[in-house]
Amino acid sequence: MVSDLLHHLDTHKSMGLDGIRSGVPRELVEVLTEPLSITSHPSWLAGEVPVVWRLANVSVIYQKGQKGGPGKYRPVNLTSVLGKVMEQIILSANAWHV
Repeated sequence: MVSDLLHHLDTHKSMGLDGIRSGVPRELVEVLTEPLSITSHPSWLAGEVPVVWRLANVSVIYQKGQKGGPGKYRPVNLTSVLGKVMEQIILSANAWHV
């Protein structure tokens, strides 16, 4: 499951706080699959995601129209690529149980 998620990462997404582009884990699937599986299993059992993967950099993106009001912008969370993979693992496991 982890290798499938890493293979299907969108390489056009921006990098998070860790500074890792989304193309890097996709290129290193063979190397990252086992460590990420080992890391995700205890996190799943404990019900906790590592703190480093929960940190986010919130920035605003302009929508459209005049740039005067705050309603013309939307917040975007830039999180770690590996944290996003972990979220997908948890989402897939929850969906399978339901």
